[in-house]
Amino acid sequence: MDVKVKVKRLITRNKGDEFDLVIEPNKTTGDFLLELIKYRELFFFLAWRDIIVRYKQTIVGVAWSVIRPFLSMVIFTVIFGRIAKLPSEGVPYPIMVFSALLPWNYFANAMSQSSGAVLRGGSMVSKIYFPRIILPTSAVLVAVVDFLISFAMLIILMLIYGFMPSLTILLLPIFFIPASLAALGVGYFFSAIGVEYRDFQHITPFIVQFGMYVSPVGFSSSIIPDKWRLIYSLNPMAGVIDGFRWCIQGSSQSLYLPGFVISMIMSALLFFYGLKFFRAFEKSFADYI
Repeated sequence: MDVKVKVKRLITRNKGDEFDLVIEPNKTTGDFLLELIKYRELFFFLAWRDIIVRYKQTIVGVAWSVIRPFLSMVIFTVIFGRIAKLPSEGVPYPIMVFSALLPWNYFANAMSQSSGAVLRGGSMVSKIYFPRIILPTSAVLVAVVDFLISFAMLIILMLIYGFMPSLTILLLPIFFIPASLAALGVGYFFSAIGVEYRDFQHITPFIVQFGMYVSPVGFSSSIIPDKWRLIYSLNPMAGVIDGFRWCIQGSSQSLYLPGFVISMIMSALLFFYGLKFFRAFEKSFADYI
């Protein structure tokens, strides 16, 4: 099967008595995604490799996935809950904050991991052909593992506070989808542009830091004035975070449906244009790496 796929990409160009064989990727996005499915073994292998490297070559290992959101929760609780005394939607403030840190940390980790994936896999890119999109996409699975570890911590936190989530928590995967699309879209864009402009990778932490403070992580989005609520929802993570809180807090947290719809649209647009941008630049990756 692999041989047939490669033969379809062979293009002959006549130069007198000489012929050049040029291997090119498929042109359309649909064919490209089908090709990605055919390389699923490589996809899962790279994802597993990244997960192993992540947890074997760090000092604190899995503990880092717990320490970082815990410290963020403490800081936001003290600043916004104790000092600013912002409303907590009828639930303990630490639970409200941690319900938002779950999707935000997943988005931030997924975007950061995928942004540098092509550069990390440069030795493969410069030697063999495979769908380049595998590199940033497989890197996102590392963030999924971090998310599951943090979710276990949230369950422990709810047990400590005696908080019982409602059945809406079963709808959590619905809001996981737009978070993944937004992270992949931004990751594709940063991953592609970072190959040519290596200094761009230093901008990513700043964007993550700025995005956390303009997203409703340490506070409820209900404090945003109604006249600005729709504009604020142009931030794709605003609707995702509200959705996570609604799933976990149930009736105590109202879901702003128009804002969620806008966030879903923005996430889809980020994914589509990020993928399109990546496809436009991928043929030059080997030249810059």
